[in-house]
Amino acid sequence: MKSPNLAWKNTNNIKKYWKDLHFTSEPKFDKAVFQYNKLIALIESFGIEILMLPKDDQTDLDSIYTHDAGIATSRGIVICNMGKKTRKNETKALKSFLTQNNISIIGEIKYPGIIEGGDVIWINEHTIAVGEGYRTNKEGIEQLKEILGAEVDHIISVPLPHYLGPENCLHLMSNVSPIDQNLFLIYPKLLPAKFIEFLKSVNIKLINVPDEEYESMACNVLSLAPKKCIMMSGNPITKLLLESNNVEVFTYDGSEISLKGAGGPTCLTRPIYRQR
Repeated sequence: MKSPNLAWKNTNNIKKYWKDLHFTSEPKFDKAVFQYNKLIALIESFGIEILMLPKDDQTDLDSIYTHDAGIATSRGIVICNMGKKTRKNETKALKSFLTQNNISIIGEIKYPGIIEGGDVIWINEHTIAVGEGYRTNKEGIEQLKEILGAEVDHIISVPLPHYLGPENCLHLMSNVSPIDQNLFLIYPKLLPAKFIEFLKSVNIKLINVPDEEYESMACNVLSLAPKKCIMMSGNPITKLLLESNNVEVFTYDGSEISLKGAGGPTCLTRPIYRQR
């Protein structure tokens, strides 16, 4: 993870860059730090160890969303090549951090391939889905397939819609959140019918996020254990739907750290190890 203290640095830095990076409005720095510390405390309460990325003058406000620079596998991390040009240096920072901490790197996506971690979802032990859109392309998916090799049997390319355009952050994980091995939260209106049918065919139960809670990031949910998850507060309908499926839901205030930069709890975290 990477705190606003280190990613955003200070109020003046936010004022200078938030519009260019397409934040929806200017984040309040002190409130963001407070919200972030509360989120960290909540994650740590599950017994999870958090490694913090250091300050880096070559990265910008988006670097708080650590999920996108890498992809976790059971053998190590794949370093991405970001589709958003202003985020290119985040992958260099992650690579340096992993090397310094003796964390395995098993490959790296190279130009002309692009891929962002938010577009990659493990469906099961040997199947992954990858969103193909403005942030991830076919070449990036092909390179990922080559790097993963025998670790996966199937890579499913999921076409993503134009929606709000190339400047908007629409990842596959904007529309799909695994809650348990056989339970996923989805926003079906922005997913291909073929992909929804595939999820059903492998016996995954689907919970549909209501229209009125999509923009408040109800579909961006972080699973910390089977049927235990964290979601942003202010989404009572989706929370109740999860709870009715025996999911224990914990909430946090993400008005500054999530809503304004379009990055929910999954975006704010980058798991390092994936158990098979």
